Amino acid sequence: MEDVTDAGIYTRESSYLGRYVQLGAASGRVISVSFPELPDEDAEEDHPALDRIFEYLDGIEPVSFDDVQVALTVPTDQRAVLEQVRGVPYGDQVDVETLARMTPDLDPEDDDDVILVRTALDENPAPLLIPDHRVRDGPSAAPPAVEQKLRSIEEL
Repeated sequence: MEDVTDAGIYTRESSYLGRYVQLGAASGRVISVSFPELPDEDAEEDHPALDRIFEYLDGIEPVSFDDVQVALTVPTDQRAVLEQVRGVPYGDQVDVETLARMTPDLDPEDDDDVILVRTALDENPAPLLIPDHRVRDGPSAAPPAVEQKLRSIEEL
């Protein structure tokens, strides 16, 4: 993915999702992804990560976001969970217990660790790039209708 050093908000309307895809970027990294019904007034349309997201939304062939740099400004324990979510491949899914097992230092039998996993998913700053829709029994930071459409693209 090419390095984009411009900071800003970028958005584009998705007819498939019935809303906008909006991302925030700083220092060549994506810092947020959201799905507002109306775009930010100051948003621009051109960003390489948006191009890739719209290729994904076309659903013609699998698209990976492995090389899109995401700046995770979340607590370290949540970051560990979200880094594991990034490793779940297109078209695959895991459950919360498996995700806890995949994350170093977490115990899927420990209620606090399961709550940590669910909190990390719920507070995910970049849904889709960090594909929380691939965790079948966990919350997604994307709106429910968006989460279902993302799952549909991947036949989950």
